[in-house]
Amino acid sequence: MARSLVGSIETLWRYPVKSMLGEELEASEVTKHGLLGDRAYALLDVQSGRVASAKNPKRWAKLLDFQAAYTETPERETLPPVRVSLPDGGSVLSEAIDTSRILSGLLDREVQLLTAAPATASLDQYWPNVEGTAHQEAITELVLPPGTFFDSCPIHAITTATLACLQELYPEGQFDLRRFRPNLLIKPVSDEATFVEDAWVGGVLAIGEEVRLSIDTACPRCVVTTLAQAGLPNDLGILQTTAKHNNVIAGIRASVLQGGTIHKDDPIWLESL
Repeated sequence: MARSLVGSIETLWRYPVKSMLGEELEASEVTKHGLLGDRAYALLDVQSGRVASAKNPKRWAKLLDFQAAYTETPERETLPPVRVSLPDGGSVLSEAIDTSRILSGLLDREVQLLTAAPATASLDQYWPNVEGTAHQEAITELVLPPGTFFDSCPIHAITTATLACLQELYPEGQFDLRRFRPNLLIKPVSDEATFVEDAWVGGVLAIGEEVRLSIDTACPRCVVTTLAQAGLPNDLGILQTTAKHNNVIAGIRASVLQGGTIHKDDPIWLESL
């Protein structure tokens, strides 16, 4: 088995409520379901019966005005409450009896805060008019993996090299990592601006002393990268640049082979079978 040092964890992120802004971490336990507590909650659109997601921004772009964070460090046996910071400066706790009502009022649509993923769930995904994407000016259904609120694999990573490469290709854009919502921002050993992680697909990432991730696929991007969030403007050029120069790919998706605890600055090795 070949093994080479490819980088380290630059920043570490968890998103307690699907499609809301998340929280930056110094460390996290990793289980077979990804970072402990990641995408543990979501909003259900009562009318459609589908999960609310900013992938359908014509209905749910406002979700990116909310931020979610745990009130204390999660433990495996039971997750603590989530505090949702509201656009008006207030906040609500996930366990409060009126939380769904308050969120419904702010979103202008009846929603229910789900504290566990159903056996089956899906969401609506809007495809903007961007050449190279699978659909254009259409809404499709995305079926989520059983019992989860993930779009696909439980862990998403992107490198600083990929963000730098996209920035060079489109200097007017703001390729802030928050547009891409990764769990891991990886700083490669080389500072060269390239799509370096594309070549890692099919291998294994070994992080620190314990965690092993199977790199299952490259990560195709969606409309969420273009939306206003965290002080960033709407910018369709973010997705257009990704589509034009790397087939809509930016980052990798991974599943967990071996859990453990990871920390900011942990070294990362690539193992190829």
